Amino acid sequence: MTARTALPAHRTVPALLRGVYLPRTADQAAFAMTTYGIPLLVLATTGSAALTGIAFALEWLPRLGAFTVAGTVVDRFGTARVFRTACVVRALAVLAAALLLTVLAAGVPAATVTVMALAAVAGVLTEFSYVATETAGGEASRVAGARAHRVQAVMLGIDQTAMLAGPLVSGLLLEHGGPAVMLSTLAGFSLLAAALCLRRTTVPNGAVARKSGLRTGWRTLRSLPTLAWLVGGLVASNTAVGLLQAAIPVIVVTELGRSSADAGLIWSAAAVASLLAITAARRAIDRWGLWPVGATAAAVAAAATFAVAQADTYRGYLLLIAVLMVGEGGLTVVLRTLRSHLIPSHAFGSTLAVTILLLLLPFPAAGLLVAAVPPAQLGHAVIVVALLQALGLATAFTRLRALPTMPVCPPG
Repeated sequence: MTARTALPAHRTVPALLRGVYLPRTADQAAFAMTTYGIPLLVLATTGSAALTGIAFALEWLPRLGAFTVAGTVVDRFGTARVFRTACVVRALAVLAAALLLTVLAAGVPAATVTVMALAAVAGVLTEFSYVATETAGGEASRVAGARAHRVQAVMLGIDQTAMLAGPLVSGLLLEHGGPAVMLSTLAGFSLLAAALCLRRTTVPNGAVARKSGLRTGWRTLRSLPTLAWLVGGLVASNTAVGLLQAAIPVIVVTELGRSSADAGLIWSAAAVASLLAITAARRAIDRWGLWPVGATAAAVAAAATFAVAQADTYRGYLLLIAVLMVGEGGLTVVLRTLRSHLIPSHAFGSTLAVTILLLLLPFPAAGLLVAAVPPAQLGHAVIVVALLQALGLATAFTRLRALPTMPVCPPG
């Protein structure tokens, strides 16, 4: 990882590979297994759809709390120190849970408490490492200038590759090896990320550290209407994505009678589609600019969510969620490119934390909704969030059209 000081303009691809891309790859593998594997673990351990939804909420609610301090901590102590600490502590927590689950029978209260606590602890630590990697990526993007969307596309490619393997691997390990094997693999990725992190870090000056915080980040976001409107639209879109992430294990395993591996396969297939969309979005931005690409991606995502609400077969969910994530992939490239262009370097960590905090708010709400709604009625809930998603994205891109032109990345 790099520190919060500016990267040299001549920074080479090998330096980016060692300093940003490789640590992010290992961390995102752990992130994917945490996000998708732990709800499957809860369902396998408790057999309860309601507890699975609550675990999804517990995994995300502490993450929101983490963002109240994560940006400030990264601004103050540097990306490397925060990243390494979060990865090591996460590995220790996961290994402790694995040891406990080997001696506890599934369904007993102690096993339930263990998996629910793991969801909360892993969620917090994952967000600290995520803010650190995003901050390092933001530094690299600012140095890249007009090529910032290409750096962001590489980072998104790493994320989606992890999402390709993470859900499927989690489901297969859980089904064939049990909780201890799945959790040991997760811990291994966390330790690998910590080992890949650069040992050298630079701490920003005291003036910047004192000025960082959520208040500074919120004030900076409000001063950037282009970024603020896009974030608002994506909050509405994430409401739909969050509900589907929380509901798919219940729908696939409980309603369709498929396995945990089948549930993981849906998101792995979606990651393949998203990975292809990210590559296409990078080239499309080179040719047409940010707004046309973003508006097209928004239309694809909204239409796919409406279609998912009508699905009633495993193949339907598999195909339509892949289409949804095509749209989400394009939207994410646009968002990250705008963030790297617009957020000033002295407040990047704090503003990044605010934007991610807003984008994550729908996820714990989605988990609580899945816990409260009978599985047979989840389709109606998807219709409601699809309407919210379409309205939010349409409003955001209409307003963006009226604002000064968004940064355009020229060819080359």
